[in-house]
Amino acid sequence: MADTSLIIPTNTPADEDFSLRPKTLSEYIGQEKAKGNLEIFIQAAKKRCESLDHILLHGPPGLGKTTLSNIIAMEMGVNLRVTSGPAIERPGDLAAMLSNLNEGDVLFVDEIHRLSRAVEEVLYSAMEDFAIDIVIGEGPVAAKSIRIDLPRFTLIGATTRAGQLSAPLRDRFGVTLRLELYTKEELSLIVTRSAALLHVPIDREGAGEIAGRSRGTPRIANRMLKRVRDFAQVLGDGTISKSLADTALTALEIDRLGLDGIDRRILRAMIEYYGGGPVGLETLASTINEEAITIEDAHEPYLLQIGFLTRTPRGRCVTEKTKEYLKAPFP
Repeated sequence: MADTSLIIPTNTPADEDFSLRPKTLSEYIGQEKAKGNLEIFIQAAKKRCESLDHILLHGPPGLGKTTLSNIIAMEMGVNLRVTSGPAIERPGDLAAMLSNLNEGDVLFVDEIHRLSRAVEEVLYSAMEDFAIDIVIGEGPVAAKSIRIDLPRFTLIGATTRAGQLSAPLRDRFGVTLRLELYTKEELSLIVTRSAALLHVPIDREGAGEIAGRSRGTPRIANRMLKRVRDFAQVLGDGTISKSLADTALTALEIDRLGLDGIDRRILRAMIEYYGGGPVGLETLASTINEEAITIEDAHEPYLLQIGFLTRTPRGRCVTEKTKEYLKAPFP
């Protein structure tokens, strides 16, 4: 039984030069409602000297689900063991991970909606009874069931598709938190903090320019910051200003709403070839030569949120807002 997880001892601080993740709830910017509830749950569990209840984090990618799991383990003073749904191929893999946990440890499973049904069945009793049943041997005579008691642990599941979780698994989480997209002001604070950790001078307008094009996502904001830093060091004096950020992001084909080249290809193809829609996902993917799953997961959610796309039973449609932004009349 191979252990496919990675153990991260939270009592060893990460080097700030290599990690922009906050380490405590007080450092974590945004998600005030989720953060406030988590703080209460953590304090209550510590007062009772208990492990936290199992937690489900869901929401779009890049909003800090993995970061929050690190913070939870750090605040509880326990180790964090990290794995993902696709990495746990057999029930034996899960059993190996669970049996190696210490009392109170946190097991973080990313993309938990991709767990196989056989692995889920083992996870049910582990979450509820802190025990697992393992069958050894084969045949009606040699096969035996062995029950293994587990230490009390906290399972944190993260998913971008909460609707794909089976009802029995979803119901076993005592805490469910949805992470929302960040505001421009929150992202400006994140960019400013990250720039300080990277030792990059940045002014308020420069941070705001990057934040405004980051699709409400800290992961994208930090990625843009690193690329703008490159332009600042080569084309400027190393300081990120609004004009330099605009120059860098324009060179990267990221416009003022955060749309990239593929986003604009999607919208223009829908207008030029299909009269604005409706058009099916597979048809659209073939038209612009992109994977359908890439369009659905990486591009469509943001276009829907800013009102550039709508979804109907017959397919996707662009809106009048899209026409005005692209300045492309409908055929």
